[in-house]
Amino acid sequence: MREAKTDKTTRQRVTERLREEAMPAAAIAREFEIEASAAISHVEHIAQSLEHTDEQLLVAPPTCRDCGFDDFDDLLNRPGRCPECKSESVDEPAFRIE
Repeated sequence: MREAKTDKTTRQRVTERLREEAMPAAAIAREFEIEASAAISHVEHIAQSLEHTDEQLLVAPPTCRDCGFDDFDDLLNRPGRCPECKSESVDEPAFRIE
């Protein structure tokens, strides 16, 4: 059975999905078959479009799995390593609309 064609843009579909659950950029990229950089760009634009609404984009910061450090300067991108313990075991930030 073929899936019905949607008239919604990728950004609109990403917005709807982020209302359902928190997702990191890599998961958004996989689900919508786009590059991770495009997923970040969509998230940035979604945040701007929500500025004049009752909703907001929430960001769970990247977190080091080894030491728990979560005070990264850039909340949108996954850092290569933890500045505290130098571990490369860092979770991506996750985005959600609430």
